[in-house]
Amino acid sequence: MSKLDPLLRYLLHPSRRKIDIFAETLVKGIAATSILIILLIFFFVFREASSLFFSSPSSSSSIEQTTNDAPTEYNPDGDTLEIAKTETIPVPEPEKLSLFENLVSKIWQPVSSVPKFGILPLIVGTAKTTFIAILLGAPLAILAALNITFFVPRRVREIVKPAIEMLANFPSVVIGFFCLMDVATVVKATFDIDFRLNALTGGIGLALAVTPIIFTVAEDALSTVPQSYRQASLALGATEWQTAYRVMLPAALPGVFAAVLLGVGRAFGETMIALMATGNAPMMSFGVFDPSRTFAATIGAEMGEVIWGSEHYNILFFLGVLLFLFTFTLNAITELYVKKKLMKKFQGS
Repeated sequence: MSKLDPLLRYLLHPSRRKIDIFAETLVKGIAATSILIILLIFFFVFREASSLFFSSPSSSSSIEQTTNDAPTEYNPDGDTLEIAKTETIPVPEPEKLSLFENLVSKIWQPVSSVPKFGILPLIVGTAKTTFIAILLGAPLAILAALNITFFVPRRVREIVKPAIEMLANFPSVVIGFFCLMDVATVVKATFDIDFRLNALTGGIGLALAVTPIIFTVAEDALSTVPQSYRQASLALGATEWQTAYRVMLPAALPGVFAAVLLGVGRAFGETMIALMATGNAPMMSFGVFDPSRTFAATIGAEMGEVIWGSEHYNILFFLGVLLFLFTFTLNAITELYVKKKLMKKFQGS
């Protein structure tokens, strides 16, 4: 009798098989539920935004006449009231823009007499803060990943790496409050500018949020590069820094690029930091010292007070669709780029 027979009987026992089937079904059900929830969120956002393009515009409310009596004025010299002289002044109706003209305008004033929903200031504000965040955070994260991977002793790496990765879960509202109270004051005093809260302050806050994400993915990419590359470079007389910068980093470039893209997606969709630290003003300005407003901050600031089903309501969901499409595209590019370039290059799969 083989020693494996008891193990096989245990594994093939009907009760054991039922447990395996139940566990497998449970895992598949949880995965299917997660996918279904994501699809439902997509459907809800797109449905609310589609009313902006496919529903008929609401008619303006008419002013009801409450009385037919002619207006009178008080006459202190007589006993009777005299009929006041009236003059009709025609008031021109405000010019209404088409939906496309409204969206591509440079003014965001959703509560004016003629609501203006120009998303260009929001695009510029989102691009400014995201660019500043990546410009500050990406080099710092990549250099930190190089240092942790190739220069730091193993014991130190086991302490520093988890600590940096934990920063990725740091609450956004805390980072935003820190920028609101401290970073804004330092930026204003350093550059002697008019606005405490501006695109630079918000970009610094977003850089604090995206740096751990870029570091984690970049460090994983650098760790997958075969050590034979490093050993061959050192054998040819290159220094540790030359090996890391000219050999290992180019070899892991697809993964590093994917890390930067993930950081862009994080900065693009961040709400609380942008809401608290950028000044939250939809100004059509490319200056980094001027206040700005992002897509996510606009949705977070205005969705709670908007009238359900109004044009303003639909346009906020349209902004959400743009956020969805942008972040989904970035994540798809990242996933495909890593799998096709990095994994096939070093794992041969």
